[in-house]
Amino acid sequence: MTSLTDRKNAAISRGVGMTTQIYADRAENAEIWDKEGNRYIDFAAGIAVVNTGHRHPKVIAAVKEQLDRFTHTCHQVVPYENYVHLAERLNALAPGNFAKKTIFVTTGAEAVENAVKIARAATGRQAIVAFGGGFHGRTFMGMALTGKVVPYKVGFGAMPGDVFHAPFPIELHGVSVEQSLAALKKLFAADVDPGRVAAIIIEPVQGEGGFYPAPAAFMKALREIGDQHGILLIADEVQTGFARTGKLFAMEHHDVAPDLMTMAKSLAGGFPLAAVTGRAEIMDAPGPGGLGGTYGGNPLGIAAAHAVLDVIEEEKLCERANQLGNRLKQRLAAIRENVPEIVDIRGPGFMNAVEFNDVKTNLPSAEFANKVRLIALEKGLILLTCGVHGNVVRFLAPITIQDEVFAEALDILEASILEARG
Repeated sequence: MTSLTDRKNAAISRGVGMTTQIYADRAENAEIWDKEGNRYIDFAAGIAVVNTGHRHPKVIAAVKEQLDRFTHTCHQVVPYENYVHLAERLNALAPGNFAKKTIFVTTGAEAVENAVKIARAATGRQAIVAFGGGFHGRTFMGMALTGKVVPYKVGFGAMPGDVFHAPFPIELHGVSVEQSLAALKKLFAADVDPGRVAAIIIEPVQGEGGFYPAPAAFMKALREIGDQHGILLIADEVQTGFARTGKLFAMEHHDVAPDLMTMAKSLAGGFPLAAVTGRAEIMDAPGPGGLGGTYGGNPLGIAAAHAVLDVIEEEKLCERANQLGNRLKQRLAAIRENVPEIVDIRGPGFMNAVEFNDVKTNLPSAEFANKVRLIALEKGLILLTCGVHGNVVRFLAPITIQDEVFAEALDILEASILEARG
């Protein structure tokens, strides 16, 4: 009998990489069962997509109710009230004490693309500044903005022009806030006139880049630079949004507001939905028909998103994220005493990571991080690695994870790290 892996290899492009060979049969909250009946604890959450857990009852109920009404009309042809209401909710919830407007699309990459379009239309400028290690999607503009070549850019030819990168401040890797700002100043002097820059895009906490939080001083300085030169600030909250960092949005940790904000992933609890929210006058810059998409704001995703926002508030998931993150970081700190490979434990709320170096060379060790991941998988815990050097294990369990399942996962994690040492 042909295995599922063989069938996958024969039918699907190898460009669709797979972290595991687990074929899901069913899932509930923070647990997944595969086709063979094996149980796994999910510390990936579909890459931060199910912050509210797999199949949250309120999300499923909302989608079922919508299924009985209609599944698609295209909002640009026959609009529906739920789309309008969700935009009103996001406008009220997004950081910034000013009038806002929202559009809905389908993916995070599409949200980023539209944010760039809106910024260019609003400013009449073309250039965009992004940061090394940042991840903004797999479309061509998304790839151009992304600050990591392998596997995202390699082999895909020329990227769109007028995209410039500056170093992201990471003290652990010898890049201070002052050095990043100096590099940005040099960029404006040597490569691109700030008067041509439409926007600076930044993840408040880098996702694929390694879960490095942007320092508050850096975010404040970017806001000041933007105000000085008429450059818009775009916060990419695709991975950081919806209670993951202990706030509804990670930008709430900073005393500045973005002009535009992209969101997706956990917005709709596992259903495809993405959004751009921003200053009303900026969002209105494109003409009618300039924004949209056939599936943008699909009714099922919209219904799910309403339920997600309700669950986050009712179940106090921002507080829960802080509690779980603190427990995880405390456990990792205790392990660190016996594991010199651990060089950093970080992350706000429940957007946490542990970074590993080789003890002999003190260089990033992707080998050790992947070893931890594979051992944990054998023990029934799904983990993801990330970082430009691949030496970071990131933790993205559903925030709704049950206490007993979380405790079990921490035991597996500790055993896996210690076994990787031996």
